[in-house]
Amino acid sequence: MMPNNRISVIIPVYNCEKYIEEAVQSVIGQTLKPYEIIIVDDGSTDKSANIVKRFSEKVSYYYQPNSGAAKARNVGVNKAAGDFLAFLDSDDIWVPNKLASQMDVFEQNPLADMVFGYAQNFHSPELTAEMKTKIQGPMQALPGHVAGTLLVKRSSFLQVGFFEESLRVGEFIDWYLKAKEKNLKSVLLDKVLLRRRLHNSNMGIREKSSQIDYARILKAALDRKRKNDNGANE
Repeated sequence: MMPNNRISVIIPVYNCEKYIEEAVQSVIGQTLKPYEIIIVDDGSTDKSANIVKRFSEKVSYYYQPNSGAAKARNVGVNKAAGDFLAFLDSDDIWVPNKLASQMDVFEQNPLADMVFGYAQNFHSPELTAEMKTKIQGPMQALPGHVAGTLLVKRSSFLQVGFFEESLRVGEFIDWYLKAKEKNLKSVLLDKVLLRRRLHNSNMGIREKSSQIDYARILKAALDRKRKNDNGANE
């Protein structure tokens, strides 16, 4: 990879022994190889660490006591040496040309700050028919303004700032709203880049008690807008 085009991939993992290997393989198998793969273990108590360490020649592994995905992502960013940052949840999968497709967009649009793509849900193969009926989500490909489809210039990411570590869920929504407020230039690539796994321990299910975080995110965004509007009118 050419200098100044190095991509750091950051994967937070928490008790994801069933799926982490497939997630890592989807990064290793990219047609455009990343500069580095950083995995931050958020205090897993299952075999996730053992599985990740099998890839020791291809990934960098870091451990932290359970503190949430936001802090795990931030640790990854602090460890990263790349010029671009990409994020993948440990239960999801990238399509093989995800990074190559996005770097093509940056070459064509050098002023862009970040590139997203489409995401498509899929039911994890181990789910029974009954379980699939209980775990629902749109199955068609949809525009994915989510962490797993993002490729962002490191400098642009830092312009927005790190993920809010007080949030147990929705930390990426919070970051993206701040990026829009700063008028970062975003491109949406019209192709599926991410396959999002539906299973019985998705973050939304596991962190039901933290759903109030979404209300906090929206309130904070409204407060920032009100403050900016008042400042403009003074």
